[in-house]
Amino acid sequence: MNIKELNPDSSPAAAFGARIRSYREARGWKQEELAERTDYSSTHISAVETGRKMPTLRFSRSVDLAFGTADTADTFERQWREIRNGSLLEGFPEYIGYEGRAAEVRLFEIGIIPGLLQTPEYASVLTDSALKRGAITPDQARERLMLVAERQAALVRPRSPLIFVVLDESCIRRPIGEPAVMEAQLARLVEFADLPNTVLQVAPYEMGARRTFNLPLYILTMSDRSLMSYAESAQRGHLERDGTSVVPMLTAYHQLQAEALSQAASVAMINQLRKGTP
Repeated sequence: MNIKELNPDSSPAAAFGARIRSYREARGWKQEELAERTDYSSTHISAVETGRKMPTLRFSRSVDLAFGTADTADTFERQWREIRNGSLLEGFPEYIGYEGRAAEVRLFEIGIIPGLLQTPEYASVLTDSALKRGAITPDQARERLMLVAERQAALVRPRSPLIFVVLDESCIRRPIGEPAVMEAQLARLVEFADLPNTVLQVAPYEMGARRTFNLPLYILTMSDRSLMSYAESAQRGHLERDGTSVVPMLTAYHQLQAEALSQAASVAMINQLRKGTP
């Protein structure tokens, strides 16, 4: 049989395919055997292994189940997300996977409306700006916009998670795009606050030093009540899965909520901005 030599360094897809082949051969499986275990054709397995076909999320999860890597720290799903979201900070692709399954989502943001609440137009302005600066490629720009939509869709499910959002006042006062873009985005925030599974609060400038965080923060509570958090700076992100390390952050988040405006007062502030009043 003519076995194609693989160069894992040639592309992320080639590295994914080479890893699939390595795991398969380590178990003594032929492509047909892996195909049976994943419900894919051997032709499909071959195409992914040689980098001719990009893996999908479904395929990645299927091989994780076949190889027994689904509950490990280095899953094929994680590798797929790193390929899919190559322009994102370290840790964020993995965080997204957990976010879509969380029972409770808590987030704090500074400066911009978080992705879970962005309108397509608002997200496009941010992405276009990054593209013009040369910070991302056109392909990465498209991926970012798709990711915003995918994250929002993942939270619309039969048992929707509880979502707690605290926005620094700068998020709603910083103009992004034309006035019509900001008006639609502020309207989206008001609609979000009216949902039965959400709480939206604004941390006003007057809080000063009482604001408990100086960087964006995301905290997840999973269905088994385990905790994890994701925080990032300008250049790096970090996913923390040690519950004992996350508990102090959760405490600080509750303190932030206690000091922030109530949801009613927050919505009133947003509506004042929509009317053009300070």
